[in-house]
Amino acid sequence: MARQQPKKSPARKSPAVVRDPLRLEVFQHLFAAAAEEMGVALMRSAFSPNIKERRDFSCALFDGQGRMVAQAAHLPVHLGAAPLSLAAAREQVPMGPGDVVVVNDPFAGGSHLPDITLVSPVFLGRGKEPDFYCLNRAHHADVGGAYPGSMAPVADVHAEGLRIPPMLLVRDGELRRDVLGLLLANMRVPAEREGDLLAQWAANRVGTQRLQAMAAEHGPEEVRSQAESLRDWTNALVGELVSGLPRGAWQAEDVLEWPDAQGESVRLRLTLNVSTQGMHFDFTASDDAVSGPVNTVRAVTLAAVFYVIRCLLPAGTPTNEGVLRRVRVSTRAGSLCDARYPAPVAAGNVETSQRLVDLVLAALANVLPEQMPAASAGTMSNLTVGDSAGSFAYYETLGGGAGAGPDGPGAHALQTHMTNTRNTPIEAMENELPVRVLKTTVRRGSGGQGARRGGDGLVRRLRFLQDVRVGWIAERQELGPWGLAGGGSGRTGSARWRPAGARADRPLAGKSALDMPAGSEIEVRTPGGGGHGRRR
Repeated sequence: MARQQPKKSPARKSPAVVRDPLRLEVFQHLFAAAAEEMGVALMRSAFSPNIKERRDFSCALFDGQGRMVAQAAHLPVHLGAAPLSLAAAREQVPMGPGDVVVVNDPFAGGSHLPDITLVSPVFLGRGKEPDFYCLNRAHHADVGGAYPGSMAPVADVHAEGLRIPPMLLVRDGELRRDVLGLLLANMRVPAEREGDLLAQWAANRVGTQRLQAMAAEHGPEEVRSQAESLRDWTNALVGELVSGLPRGAWQAEDVLEWPDAQGESVRLRLTLNVSTQGMHFDFTASDDAVSGPVNTVRAVTLAAVFYVIRCLLPAGTPTNEGVLRRVRVSTRAGSLCDARYPAPVAAGNVETSQRLVDLVLAALANVLPEQMPAASAGTMSNLTVGDSAGSFAYYETLGGGAGAGPDGPGAHALQTHMTNTRNTPIEAMENELPVRVLKTTVRRGSGGQGARRGGDGLVRRLRFLQDVRVGWIAERQELGPWGLAGGGSGRTGSARWRPAGARADRPLAGKSALDMPAGSEIEVRTPGGGGHGRRR
């Protein structure tokens, strides 16, 4: 079945402007600063620790045809997938001044249900079509579903939480209380969810004001023209990258820790083709989608490729739609990399996205062996905690070790690749939740051996002060991150828990959800990164 394309606005003719590279550089930073300021506004006005402390959100600007112009230095998995959410919003909901569209549907450009996206059109004059769009995506600590945190392993997307197609949350500057009420009635801790949604709305207003101020100073035509030039600049840099690559085809394969119908771990497969036309990433040979949450949607697969290509470009390259103009990504509908309704996809965004990056890096290690690092932790180590009454819901991801590379060892205990969040501070966690943090430390010796060692993971141990429902989703629990150029693999991750009054910990499977009584403890050990080079 052919994909429907979003309706395109009539193309405006840009004035003949002599390109001044210094002025273009100024506009690059003006656009990026607007996106960064959106993020600051969101972080400072949000309610949940996940957004205000961990900064699990992303902001970006797009032109009137839905092409990314600039982004803040936020989360690659959000930003690379966001264009498809905007495309769905533009196609399904007419937008006028003061409108805001809300969407989280993974099958309409979203990533997974907890990531809620708000889209605001920006009008710089009296035209009937938007000149730009402001977009932000934030991970909400709960959007309903079978378990608090909306991240537990379940059989279909409906059990993961509330699915929101593109719809108007704000019309002509007025909040639609009926729509907001419908959303909040299906989510735990509705006051916190409401605060976070309103913070997202505020962030888009900040972006709108900055774009309008740019237009007032420089004129709408120049703002639009400079946005187009930035995309062309990035595209030209990708062309230079491709022209220096060897021509040929290379393959890579990796496994996800979820069984298929025959009980075998499912596999991701990639064929990378490099030609004079560009780069083709073909994931069509990957296994079919499964009944567990490791499936991912095409938007997330695109995000993984976008991220890696951007990493290959020179420092200072504008990050925008131009990154993918010379890149083709093929996926197969119904597969692990292009799941279809009603497949569960909660872990696809956080876990499979990381493994897709590993896959792309493994293929590129054959093309650019002198530049590629070993595999990093390969998981976001997702922990959710809440109670049966829905009075609180908490979500965090835990950092691991970065893979070592030709230039040096891997970094310790931080998020890598597709995420860019922080750990929740102990003080904030204990203040907001019925939890005591017993340990947070670097997991010494967990990085892979080599001439340059992989980074170490971390250890976190919690004690719960009341009965809780816990979800744990992680990869690299069975096979550690691979080393490169003779380096050793990083150590695998693990989780254990101890019921109140028990003397010993019990192992916890990598995709688990269970009730824990007050006094129970859980300990998470995250993977180390792979080592690089043989030790002499």
